[in-house]
Amino acid sequence: MSKIEIACFNPESALIAFENGADRIELCAGLSEGGTTPDFETTKKLREKINIPIYVMIRPRGGDFTYSETEFEQMKTDLSALKSLNVDGFVFGILDENDKVNVEQNKTLVDLASPLPCTFHRAFDRAGNLEDSLEKVIECGFTTILTSGQKPNVSEGKENLQKLVNLSNGRIEILVGGGLRSSNIEGLRDFTKAEYFHSSAITDGGSFANPDEVVALKNK
Repeated sequence: MSKIEIACFNPESALIAFENGADRIELCAGLSEGGTTPDFETTKKLREKINIPIYVMIRPRGGDFTYSETEFEQMKTDLSALKSLNVDGFVFGILDENDKVNVEQNKTLVDLASPLPCTFHRAFDRAGNLEDSLEKVIECGFTTILTSGQKPNVSEGKENLQKLVNLSNGRIEILVGGGLRSSNIEGLRDFTKAEYFHSSAITDGGSFANPDEVVALKNK
């Protein structure tokens, strides 16, 4: 049975996703930056209202995915604080100065999050070298990779997504996201054989998930 995760950039969207059948929420702030670490109090209040899994983004800023020591310390501090709120997992991804997966820093955060699962987010799509990056993310201990197949969107990346599903061979979940909508999810599911899909369900250029789109994604 395919599942759908909704990327929520505010608590209103998270409640819409929860009430309309989403299987999981990726909670972020910073819509215009592609997702950043959400506020502690916002996360705490939301956790009290929602009983489906909440994965929390750990990203101190927008832009690239190579962080200074100060930023990395902030990521560790934020993860530890948010872990105390009984969330269900974390979403992050760190690259080195050559845009390769930073095994050491990612492993540190995965260990800090343990026993909670971690998703390596779309920093993967900037890393290049599909097979090598896949193996490094698995080595770090992540349970999921969120990716559009290292292309600008899932439709352009469908061949790579299919390849990732095959290469991963059940060792890690390939979470298909980046331009995913109810209009293309069926074709992508059939082609890639992926089982988990990710969308913001924002259809009007605004900042809130569309309840009808959440329902349509779930139904398809």
